[in-house]
Amino acid sequence: MVVCAKPDTFQKLQLLSRDSQYDLACACGSDKSDHRTRGSNGRWIYPVTLPNGGTAKLFKTLISNVCSSDCKYCPLQKNADIPRCTLNCNELTETFLDYYNRGEVFGLFLSSGIIGSADRTMEKLTACAEILRKKHNFTGYIHLKILPGSSPAAIEKAVSFADAVSLNIETPGKEFLEKLSSKKDFLRDIVEPMKLISRLTAHSRRRVKQTTQFIVGAAGETDRHIVNYTAAMYDRIGMSRVYFSAYQSSSPDNLKEQSISPQQSFMREHRLYQVDFLLRKYEFNQSDVLYDSSGRLSLETDPKEVWAKNNPEFFPVTVNTATRYKLLRVPGLGPMAVDRILTRRKMSKISSIDDIDKVGSRLLKAAKYLDFGSSAKNKGYLFNF
Repeated sequence: MVVCAKPDTFQKLQLLSRDSQYDLACACGSDKSDHRTRGSNGRWIYPVTLPNGGTAKLFKTLISNVCSSDCKYCPLQKNADIPRCTLNCNELTETFLDYYNRGEVFGLFLSSGIIGSADRTMEKLTACAEILRKKHNFTGYIHLKILPGSSPAAIEKAVSFADAVSLNIETPGKEFLEKLSSKKDFLRDIVEPMKLISRLTAHSRRRVKQTTQFIVGAAGETDRHIVNYTAAMYDRIGMSRVYFSAYQSSSPDNLKEQSISPQQSFMREHRLYQVDFLLRKYEFNQSDVLYDSSGRLSLETDPKEVWAKNNPEFFPVTVNTATRYKLLRVPGLGPMAVDRILTRRKMSKISSIDDIDKVGSRLLKAAKYLDFGSSAKNKGYLFNF
């Protein structure tokens, strides 16, 4: 283990914010602008979508990259020969508040390697949050990582100070986690704490959100495995958001994605995000997601269009009378476009694709799945199936 010799706060943040890139539980992941955006001076800053559609930035770092866990996919695992350091609470809170008071960030995402034990590390994480809340009267956004194996008391304390918490599920089931770590028990250290968080957040006055993350491709799991677990977490414990992180090539060489290039690995991650949006925003069910014979999503075609091509009897959809549910099934139409259709058709009939919005690639795709009335044409676009 390499330990930095008396690094100053800035040097620690350079190292720790860089290493926090492996935890993406605050990244949107829906398009190229959302992935692993690196800030100036080595800081890792992630865009967060706001309710008004805009974006803001989080200050994101680890308390420490020292870790006693042995996760085979993780570049920070205990056997990795990397520089190690740890921030103290004053260093973290003063630096964060400096950025916050300058308006460069709107909140804090705080995580850590496991320093000895989960509870010992959770004490450090919650101490920073407590200082911000009580000493500095900070009322803004704090996201705290819950470490696998944390005690109920440590989890409850973290929830009491946070606006959001996340415990990474990492794999879709016990059999896959056992391939990656000899120290973590899937049910005891991950599933049961998630259920506790769900109960605590349901009664929190702060309306605390719970998120989680899969490491995609490290344990040989299929997309079907991941999607099944994703749907179950939304349905059974009210998970606010599920994130996906493609297993990265900078990880140890003893684990590699089976017969898949880095580009394909990130496309696989992207397809999982698309499925996640279908489940959360498009009223799709788990049974609507289609896979190949090996349980993988198509890398060539987005999952919504795969469904459309396999259900030709559903189309064309009559734009002026179709329900929101049916319109959301049309490739190229998202929730905002559907809301626009529903609003505009109350005022006047929609007679062409141009009546919906400025025609771009998405609406061009949608046009061939829509019927605008008696005419089979829409200013040159044909309904061909």
